[in-house]
Amino acid sequence: MAEGRPTSVFESRAARRRFVAAAVAVVTAVVGLWLFVQAYLPMLADGAALRRFVDGYGVLAPLVFVALQAAQVVVAPIPGQVTAFASGYLFGSVRGTVYSLVGVTIGSAVAFWLSRRYGRPFVASVVREDLLVRFDAFVEEAGTVSLFVIFLIPGLPDDVLCFVGGLTDIDLPKLVAISFFGRLPAYVLVNVSGSGLASGDLRLTAVTLLILLVGSAWGFLNRERLLTYFE
Repeated sequence: MAEGRPTSVFESRAARRRFVAAAVAVVTAVVGLWLFVQAYLPMLADGAALRRFVDGYGVLAPLVFVALQAAQVVVAPIPGQVTAFASGYLFGSVRGTVYSLVGVTIGSAVAFWLSRRYGRPFVASVVREDLLVRFDAFVEEAGTVSLFVIFLIPGLPDDVLCFVGGLTDIDLPKLVAISFFGRLPAYVLVNVSGSGLASGDLRLTAVTLLILLVGSAWGFLNRERLLTYFE
């Protein structure tokens, strides 16, 4: 490599293309959803009205949300932070944080148990092969501190870690506690951001989202170095 030539943050052109495609998909989905909401469901654009509507269902709405957040970990159709943002928007920062953390912790416990009960063949059926191979060395050497740090840093695949973490020798209650406390700071920020949007406090939403985006970008760009360091 020529001296002074900048080093790419991506491992290959394919990795860069995947990152760009994912970023475009996320932005497109968010913009499309917002336009749909504004055009067809005006009530959803009014945070106070939406919360009153949801509260009208009593305990049912929180229970349904907790179930959705738990399923997100196991099925993983969307990142957990997306549903956590919705929780803050719907229920406020405090209740939203409680509901989203309860849901994600239940889902994590299920994922840990499934991987421990059925072993690597099961994990290989639900986790992409490239991710599973990358986590193999990490799982063999991972301790409680290593797992906690990986859960703590935004931008790392914590839902994948719920499955591969079950392959470690760490007991299940400790794994659940690690996932809960590791996710806690990011989930608080996400729910505060969603609550700020619902209340019209765009400055609060912007600041908390900026903190999360910077943390996520740093975690994503340094994911290989972090995983290698904590092996």
